[in-house]
Amino acid sequence: MPDQLHLIALVCAPDGRDAEVAISLLRESGIAAVAISDLASVVASINDGTAFVVLTEEGAHAGDLRALSGWLLHQPAWSDLPFIILTRRGGGLERNPSAARLSEVLGNVTFLERPFHVTTFISVARSALKGRRRQFEARARLDEISRLNTTLEERVAQRTEELQKAHSILVEEVAQRERAEEQLRQSQKLEALGQLTGGVAHDFNNLLMAVLGNLELLSKHLVKDPKASRLLDGATRGARRGAALTQRLLAFGRRQDLTVKAVDLSELVNGMDDLLARSIGSNIRIEKQLPSGLPMAIADANQIELALLNLAINARDAMPEGGTLSIYVREENLVNPSKELEPGSYLVLGVSDTGCGMNKDTLDRAIEPFFSTKELGKGTGLGLSMIHGLALQLHGTLMLTSTPGLGTTAELWVPATARVVEQVQVQAPPATRDITTQLRVLMVDDDALIAMSSVDMLEDLGHVVTEANSGAAALALLEAGHEFDLMITDFSMPGMNGAELGFAARKLHPSLPILVASGYAELPPGSGSDLPRLGKPYSQSQLATEIAKLFANVG
Repeated sequence: MPDQLHLIALVCAPDGRDAEVAISLLRESGIAAVAISDLASVVASINDGTAFVVLTEEGAHAGDLRALSGWLLHQPAWSDLPFIILTRRGGGLERNPSAARLSEVLGNVTFLERPFHVTTFISVARSALKGRRRQFEARARLDEISRLNTTLEERVAQRTEELQKAHSILVEEVAQRERAEEQLRQSQKLEALGQLTGGVAHDFNNLLMAVLGNLELLSKHLVKDPKASRLLDGATRGARRGAALTQRLLAFGRRQDLTVKAVDLSELVNGMDDLLARSIGSNIRIEKQLPSGLPMAIADANQIELALLNLAINARDAMPEGGTLSIYVREENLVNPSKELEPGSYLVLGVSDTGCGMNKDTLDRAIEPFFSTKELGKGTGLGLSMIHGLALQLHGTLMLTSTPGLGTTAELWVPATARVVEQVQVQAPPATRDITTQLRVLMVDDDALIAMSSVDMLEDLGHVVTEANSGAAALALLEAGHEFDLMITDFSMPGMNGAELGFAARKLHPSLPILVASGYAELPPGSGSDLPRLGKPYSQSQLATEIAKLFANVG
């Protein structure tokens, strides 16, 4: 039976590391796999234990497909051996004649463009394996039917009924698979869009870094010119609004800079009374249910405030004639895991309105990026997407319920701490000493605009700055014996990123203070998360403060 078969995937990727990578990924996901050197060996290796074949497009071109085509033409009627073709060219078959030819020759083909996402590759492989097991199941059933037809004709009616039930189950499983594949496609689309959005926001952060830095320095030279100061102030406010927009985009892409700590949600809501009242207007009544004694939430207070304000504004827009806005906080202890949440303790921040509500189609699309029911120019469609991205980044979720004509409820679930909010006396943090000594600073950034802006800010602070436009160039300066008091490096650089540069620099100068600047919050595991961080875009005062903190810690 299929469940008892030990199916093995055949991987034919003669060139490069494709075979090694594919086999490693398959084995990690529980699928046995072996490497095959050429097409002739593939044909010789195919047997009843073959799950599917992974084949590179260039490997197919380099070999003779006639033997494989002959085997496929004469494979049993129940068999339709799956192929996964790794290609370097995208687009439809009409734009890729080579892929069209492979599709005609091999039949059951899934094309996967390189470089591929690991999740996509594993999903395609598991689908192929599941399909192959279904083929063996069909063979087993056909064999069973054949035996029954020759030896037990009197039970035909009974077996027909059983087969009908089996067919119904198979049809339902196929339907479930199609629904799962559709959900996977939608998830992949959102993931791809999130990555694109995060990348664009990161680049926009770099542009804003140069704009804000130069505006700040320029304002020092035009302080006696009222008109110039007014123009600079307007430009600065516009750039900061752009920085706020990048935070929304990074939140949607789950890459915004988070400062996660214990947050008292009830106190946070109470502290926003004036802002909420001004934002929603006087024709909407606010009701709050904020019980005492709740645990603290593990969250970023600024991002939670932004999320609450977005939800309140959405509720206001849903109640143009006025109504009631309810804001509440409660604790939930989840025992069994759900689709979105792991078991544990959560704080729920809810916002409920008495507005027009949403129908099922609108509710299903509510968190899609750039989807909005508002008039053109009155909404970006990123509000709920940003909140959803924030919730996922905090290991929580956003739950929406709505009834047309009755209103909408949005609940932001975030993990809770084990301790209850206590009234404690807040002590002022220890003062950091000002850095008045002239420092020798090595500034590393591959972006010339940011490097120039940062160098100007550092020199304006009185430091002596040496600029390097790559990790390799910075490392060469350190290896040549140049002495520096501080190194400030961008994280995302080609060739050698900031974390790798930091590790290499520490080997040469273990006591060298290092500050990593990045627009991303979540760096890859093991990528220098222990190094002090400076979020982009940063101002001269923020730069000076971080340097002071760094030397206060060193001192």
